[in-house]
Amino acid sequence: AERVERLRAAGLTDEQLARLHAPIGLDLGATTPEETAVAICAEIIAARSGRSGQPLAATDGPIH
Repeated sequence: AERVERLRAAGLTDEQLARLHAPIGLDLGATTPEETAVAICAEIIAARSGRSGQPLAATDGPIH
């Protein structure tokens, strides 16, 4: 809540705030900074592609 108020005070609109997603990163069980970076990148790629980030084994149809 405090973060949202700071962002509003900085001039972000409700529409912009609605686009925020936190915390970021898929739950991969990351324990190192490098693994955390992979989890974050994976979620960004999934969001950009309109995908869920679910395992490919759970996907019907083409995978790539």
